[in-house]
Amino acid sequence: MIALLAALALVAAGCGGREAGTGEEEKTINIGYIAWDEDIAVTNLFKVLLEERGYTVNTTELEAGPTFAGLAQGNLDLFLDGWLPQTHADYWQQYGERLEDLGVWYDQATLNIAVPEYLTDINSIEDLKGRGAEFDGTITGIDPGAGLTRTTEQSAIPEYGLQDEYTLQTSSTTAMLASLEKSINEQQPIVVTLWHPHWAYARYPLKDLQDPRGAMGGAEQLHSIGRQGFGQDFPEITEMLQKFRLNDEQLASLENEINSAGKGQEPEAARRWAEANPDVINSFAPPR
Repeated sequence: MIALLAALALVAAGCGGREAGTGEEEKTINIGYIAWDEDIAVTNLFKVLLEERGYTVNTTELEAGPTFAGLAQGNLDLFLDGWLPQTHADYWQQYGERLEDLGVWYDQATLNIAVPEYLTDINSIEDLKGRGAEFDGTITGIDPGAGLTRTTEQSAIPEYGLQDEYTLQTSSTTAMLASLEKSINEQQPIVVTLWHPHWAYARYPLKDLQDPRGAMGGAEQLHSIGRQGFGQDFPEITEMLQKFRLNDEQLASLENEINSAGKGQEPEAARRWAEANPDVINSFAPPR
């Protein structure tokens, strides 16, 4: 929490000059992002595109709660991965009056509980009941502040009566994926929290468990969300965001390009993807 507050303080310091009104300060934008692959991907894509248009782009990784709080306080300008109407509903209810919804760029997002395909006799969340010992009593999750974590812990686990057998282990998306890969390589049982869109479905033999009780919710939309006054302060970017759309294939290829590039190479990977997909880019960010 101290680290998160320090990060927000640094971002706030970076924002402080924008109100002074110089052209350079007005071209600075602070984007908050969470460690979800689609957010890392589109944040780096917009960083590249905006820097080509003369903006100075600062990006800060935070958990979802501090990201929404930073937007509401004006310490952040933009967040590109708001899951609505369910996953980030609590944050939207708390802060929505001080935010601007800048548009939907993907509309088939889902929260899931998944297992490897080789677990042929487990096909529904209901099938996990009575099998806790096989999974060491663990559902391997992601960061504790994620909406996926909250939905799994507060909805799915009690709805299916799993609370006496399983504990949701929270850590990070990176740690979850490492555990998933290790278990698959060793052909061991594992159950994880996951979501669409995600490149893991293309890389690993996975299946989403059926959710007959609807505990994980239905398909959601991914929204671009700005601080109050964003549209007025950044009309060019707002127009880009309102036109921005990616389908499953485009988003998967962008995620894969960035994920394969390695730490620190995300902007360059986003640039390569943009150069290889000019029709997609021109649909929302045509050359000036």
